[in-house]
Amino acid sequence: MNDVLPDTPQHKPRPLVDLLVSIVIPSVILMKFSGDAHLGPHQALIVALAFPLGWGLFELLRYRKYNFIAILGVISVFLTGGIGLLELDPQWLAIKEAAVPGVIGLAVLFSTRTRYPLIRTLLYNDKVLNVQRIDERLRERGLGEVFEQRLLKATYFLAGTFFFSSFMNYVIAKWIVVSPAGTEAFNAELGRMTLVSYPMIAIPSMIMMLAILFYLWRTIHGLTGLKMEEIVAQQK
Repeated sequence: MNDVLPDTPQHKPRPLVDLLVSIVIPSVILMKFSGDAHLGPHQALIVALAFPLGWGLFELLRYRKYNFIAILGVISVFLTGGIGLLELDPQWLAIKEAAVPGVIGLAVLFSTRTRYPLIRTLLYNDKVLNVQRIDERLRERGLGEVFEQRLLKATYFLAGTFFFSSFMNYVIAKWIVVSPAGTEAFNAELGRMTLVSYPMIAIPSMIMMLAILFYLWRTIHGLTGLKMEEIVAQQK
């Protein structure tokens, strides 16, 4: 769960900046500046990975958004850099690409056995939905247990989106990155993989996430009778 201190600035999503810093700039550096006439394979890899790593650390420190997904993202960057700099077999890159979302998917499933299922952290929280109003209405109607069962079903859907990403990450990494690590060709393929993964993985995953949100909305509306404006969290 995120712990935000009273004097911590409110985090505002900046998808265009995220896309530019985490995908576009690193990909251009890897594909265009990895040659010996520019930065060279190793330096280009370090510079390219510095952008998403620096941005992720900035978000963590600036907004106190301490959560395991952000930490996994930073670890993922370190592993990618390690594979390239240590010149390991590209097979390890495919395994790493599949492992990160796979671990998240397993964590989502495991969290259903704890007091804090991750569906609440990621979707059913007061940043997205008016949780207090929804819970009050569910208690009034005695439908809390029914809702928990529906929430569990949504959790399985959520885990499925991460397993989809895991599978697609592995396929794309095996398909695109075939050159030895530490070479200009490896860097170019790594940049191309980053660009390809966005439309082929991120966008479908986003659509699936929106479908889960719609399922939650239909469930909440059906059980509580609340309207859309009563269900969605009011932004301050």
